[in-house]
Amino acid sequence: MNMDFRKDYPLLAARPDLCYLDSAATAQKPACVIEAEARFYRKINANPLRGLYSLAQDATEAYESARETVRRFLNAPSSAEIIFTRNASESLNLVAYSYGSFLSPGDEIVVTVMEHHSNLLPWQQAAKRSGAILKYIECDEKGRISEAAFRAAVTDRTRIVAMTQISNVLGVRNDIRTFAAIAHESGAVFVCDGAQSVPHIPVDVQALGVDFLAFSGHKMGGPMGIGVLYGRRKLLEAMPPFLTGGEMIEFVTREGATYAELPHKFEAGTVNAAGAVGLAEAIRYYEQLGFDVLTAREEELGTLLYEELTRIPHLRLYGADNAKDHNGIFTFSIEGVHPHDIAEILNADNVCVRAGHHCAQVLMQHLHTPATVRASLMFYNTEEEIARLADSLRSVRRRMGYAE
Repeated sequence: MNMDFRKDYPLLAARPDLCYLDSAATAQKPACVIEAEARFYRKINANPLRGLYSLAQDATEAYESARETVRRFLNAPSSAEIIFTRNASESLNLVAYSYGSFLSPGDEIVVTVMEHHSNLLPWQQAAKRSGAILKYIECDEKGRISEAAFRAAVTDRTRIVAMTQISNVLGVRNDIRTFAAIAHESGAVFVCDGAQSVPHIPVDVQALGVDFLAFSGHKMGGPMGIGVLYGRRKLLEAMPPFLTGGEMIEFVTREGATYAELPHKFEAGTVNAAGAVGLAEAIRYYEQLGFDVLTAREEELGTLLYEELTRIPHLRLYGADNAKDHNGIFTFSIEGVHPHDIAEILNADNVCVRAGHHCAQVLMQHLHTPATVRASLMFYNTEEEIARLADSLRSVRRRMGYAE
């Protein structure tokens, strides 16, 4: 497969020297997304949901149209179940603070050791506030969680299970549909972190059976500062507001307030309408290209990268022993060289990767390493970039002064 996606991306088109392999942190933006966001400001910039004049109504229509695009993309039953936030982190905090207010001492929250801090710290805080118990499910060295391990962790005291669909470190994909069904057997709600899955695979919230799902727009080519929370309507209606202020109210007195209906109850203040419009455009761009095409391309590139990495001396690749189960995320170390030094050497060759704990320190502790290097793919990457990464990695130990 040889498709030139890079022409759609202004930064990549302008920087043919740049090898960008950090899309798990943030994806590059296609021109249509940049133009859609700018067009909102140029032509319909007004505060949505507030003014009665035509321009404000146009802004409201653009914002709510974007919500409907996200609803259809996730196959949510109702647009009222789509809450716009700043990012996946805010979406997960919303659930932890709002739905977490129903927790009581002795209740259990179950998470996995592979969670990004965004799907871990909110639950730590929820447990501290409520007196609930935070429990961890272990994974094996490949990142796999067995059904037996999951069933052993979930009890009749479990109220919330929070799990990533695809690990941002190991790339392993969890069987969300099975795990959500098991959680429901015990009466728990299931919270899915879709930050790494939504940009790469079709995600259908009804088919998965999740109660909540969070993702960030910027990881799929949308603007920074726009995120999404999907939540089951019945649960969202019962939950108290996360933030209070303008627009999320129905009526205010000196003594109190009644809150707006969904989804506006959870969208206090002036919303990021331009970001929502940009995210909707990113979704349309993906759909126009076709997820089958994009997934096939990323699998093709992933196979090539896996083969290159496993041939490099002194390099340890973490996670699965096959390319497909990495889902475009490849985390590794090189014997005798600090990950930060590896990243700096690659940067000197205009190769962009992430080095550090990847906001997953519990998983790093589980893997017995403080830090690693991560190269992450998107369909706009090329075979030439993978070759450049491999060439740079082969030179790392020599450039650090090793004889071999």
